[in-house]
Amino acid sequence: MPSIEITTENFEQVLADNPIVFLDFWATWCGPCKSFGPVFEAAADANPDIVFGKIDTDAQQELAAGFGIRSVPTLAVIRERIMVFRESGALPASALEQIVAGVR
Repeated sequence: MPSIEITTENFEQVLADNPIVFLDFWATWCGPCKSFGPVFEAAADANPDIVFGKIDTDAQQELAAGFGIRSVPTLAVIRERIMVFRESGALPASALEQIVAGVR
């Protein structure tokens, strides 16, 4: 399943409807975000039972501020409405796979 766009309008509903949500905080001007994007999308396609959401920090400044995002990309993982993982920087596919396995 491809990733979905997360906005202030759908954020609470996405968390309420899904036990595990991976959030990619990114920006269009960010070079590392561009390299992490395909890795994130591949993980979304490989794990259709998990929601992978992308948050454009420029367009969704309220969400970015709520999470205290200071650098992009930042990956945050929410499980049953609790943040269980957060890390800034582009991750390689192998590291993202390990995080998925650990969160399950």
